[in-house]
Amino acid sequence: MTLAPGKVAVIGAGQMGAGIAQVFAQAGHEAAVVDVAPAQLQKARSGIAASIEKLSAKGKLAEPPAQVLGRLRFEESLEACRSSQVVIEAAPESEPLKRDLFARLAKIVPADALVASNTSSISITRLGAAFGDAPRFLGIHFMNPVPLMALVEVIAGLATSEATVQRALSLVRELGKTPVLVRDAPGFVANRVLMPMINEAVGALAEGVSDAAGIDTIMKLGCGHPMGPLALADLIGLDTCLSILEVLHKEIGDPRYRPHPLLRRMIDAGRLGRKTGQGFFPYGA
Repeated sequence: MTLAPGKVAVIGAGQMGAGIAQVFAQAGHEAAVVDVAPAQLQKARSGIAASIEKLSAKGKLAEPPAQVLGRLRFEESLEACRSSQVVIEAAPESEPLKRDLFARLAKIVPADALVASNTSSISITRLGAAFGDAPRFLGIHFMNPVPLMALVEVIAGLATSEATVQRALSLVRELGKTPVLVRDAPGFVANRVLMPMINEAVGALAEGVSDAAGIDTIMKLGCGHPMGPLALADLIGLDTCLSILEVLHKEIGDPRYRPHPLLRRMIDAGRLGRKTGQGFFPYGA
């Protein structure tokens, strides 16, 4: 699909929302990043600026960093979505929060806008029902870190129209990403397969089978993974991993999705991964 300037809105200025907005800006689109927390918006702006500077230093940015950053607006109100052609929600992984957000967006966004959730596990069909116009609603699940990862899961809910699916596939390709169409199921494909591995790695650590570095080295050198499961959990955020596992366990009912107690204890201790400076591994400021 072809977008007019300034017609994109990304709801949520966390790690995923900032990354999605950055990708749109790099593809030449002006976009609004919307979040109710001014401090989070500032953090997102700083993070995007640092990311594009790194890409530029490596020769992977076609334009000056300031030009890319200049395409982004940072807004505190959903009113920024009123004229958007594309609205992508990237709020925290809480179904009640997302359902409330989409009910509010239904009263704001244009009748022909493409509206999507970046949820990594929650039912697109249920979120579409909360939005109220399910045929033009779907999931567009980017991988983390968004600027570097090529894959995007495009998830059709039960009532999503074929026209909406095709618009989304075209949009993802326009961003230089590779879309894969999947049906609406708990965790879709990526997290349905990935989260049990992370959960098992946490279990192996808790049982003292090896230390964190040893577990990750084995998975990298023995299985060809670019990043070990514990470092990946730190990157995703342990709180996010817990939320996804809870959804999978509730929806599928298989005990392999039951979050390991150590994961909960890490979160209770405030060790959420990279975003707090400490997870299974320590991270500098």
